[in-house]
Amino acid sequence: MDDDLGSQRWVISPARRISAFAMAGPVALLPGVSALPSPAAAPLELTVVIPCLNEARTITGCVREAMDALAASGIAGEVLVADNGSTDGSPELATEAGARVVPIAIKGYGNALRGGIMAARGRFILMGDADGSYDFSHLPRFVERLRAGADLVMGNRFLGGIAPGAMPWKNRHIGNPVLSFIGRLFFRTGIGDFHCGMRAFTAVAYRRMDLRTTGMELASEIVIKSVLFGLRVEEVPTVLRKDDRDRPPHLRPWRDGWRHLRFMLLFSPRWLFWYPGVLLMSAGFVTGSVLVRGPLPLGRITLDVHTLLFAAVAVLIGFQAASFAVLSKFVAARAGLRRPEAAFENWFRHITLESGLVTGSLLVATGLALSIGAVGIWGGHGFGQLQPAETLRWVIPGALCLVLGSEVILTSFFLGVLRLDTRTDAA
Repeated sequence: MDDDLGSQRWVISPARRISAFAMAGPVALLPGVSALPSPAAAPLELTVVIPCLNEARTITGCVREAMDALAASGIAGEVLVADNGSTDGSPELATEAGARVVPIAIKGYGNALRGGIMAARGRFILMGDADGSYDFSHLPRFVERLRAGADLVMGNRFLGGIAPGAMPWKNRHIGNPVLSFIGRLFFRTGIGDFHCGMRAFTAVAYRRMDLRTTGMELASEIVIKSVLFGLRVEEVPTVLRKDDRDRPPHLRPWRDGWRHLRFMLLFSPRWLFWYPGVLLMSAGFVTGSVLVRGPLPLGRITLDVHTLLFAAVAVLIGFQAASFAVLSKFVAARAGLRRPEAAFENWFRHITLESGLVTGSLLVATGLALSIGAVGIWGGHGFGQLQPAETLRWVIPGALCLVLGSEVILTSFFLGVLRLDTRTDAA
């Protein structure tokens, strides 16, 4: 079932799909079409997907808690355990507790979740960890918001409560608050708990998200793409309990925290490229405009041509960063990684190859004129020894204009290549 959000999909191949549903073999994730059932064809309202890797100590309790919640609330649903290669008997225990087990051959938290979601039969999907830390009896509150029209319903552990010892201090007071704040800032959303492992969404929303990550970044990708595609995102309170594991968790706070931050930066060219680039260009231009006239005394120090050189470098780096922001946003929208924005599209259509060539050529001509002016000053001194403080005020701006003009021309040609429509219409 194709959609228009990109060329790569993940599927369960037909032969493997049958064997997976029969619990006879592993699910294979392959490029292709999404295997999620359409809402009209789904016989169940909710599938609870629990990724599992050696959770024999807790999986039975999680499955039973979820099944009891389904029965008590009258929700037509199932519990699906996506087993990622357990060797401790977790799949057998989950089956005995009443879950449908789907083996996922490809390792990784994201792969386990995606494989389980694609095997789901419900039109709503709720995901939660297998370590006993999440309260599956809360699932009715998630379903209620999905029924009301939400596309993604996030649990918020800070609203519902965090039991003593359930979350390390660095996660509770540094990692989660900081990453959630950055997520709200970068993507203009009011979500208070970006990384809650208990969340629910519709099968239609999942297809639109077209998730790609295979590890812990999946948690951020779900939220970010929901916001970028304009889906309706809501939050409900849930609790975080101390897990019942007898071994260290799979999560590595510093490593996985950096992976989440890196992922958010890569999906936000505005904060990664645009704001730093504009700041550098502005600072460099203002500083250079002052210093090109002469030295600038500041108390006991004096800024001169050496600072002028760094100001020119700041302009160049800033332009490179800002152009990366524009190109990244254009490519992301064209690839379906984010929805097009009318304001950006209206502005961007004026950025053409021709306008770039004209602007770049004018900058190069200005650079040549300033360079000729510097040579003229040298000639006025009989091509003898010069004071660097005098000539560099011509040479540095001239070199800046030459390099900046060349960058504008090259970037314009690169943009022209990106704008080439290589798609072929079906006959």
